[in-house]
Amino acid sequence: MPKYLIEREIPNAGAMNSDELRSASQTSCTVLQAMGPEIQWVQSYVAGDKIYCVYIAPDEQTIQEHAQTSGFPANRVTAIDAIIDPTTAEAVPA
Repeated sequence: MPKYLIEREIPNAGAMNSDELRSASQTSCTVLQAMGPEIQWVQSYVAGDKIYCVYIAPDEQTIQEHAQTSGFPANRVTAIDAIIDPTTAEAVPA
């Protein structure tokens, strides 16, 4: 199933306290539960005025449905083509 990177523009997101972040997470999880297992939240990064989220979903429309229902913006949705990390640099055994 495809993975997506979602950019959410939320003013002062980086200044949100733990209670506000918990509430946002609970809202997202409640909507995800109602939508079923075809959409999954992997992880999010809070930085400045944005939250960057990684989701697994069958298509962008499903991501947009979650955003609309939860009340969170999905200003940019990009399909993830590949994932790399330091282990990508390791030599492949022969």
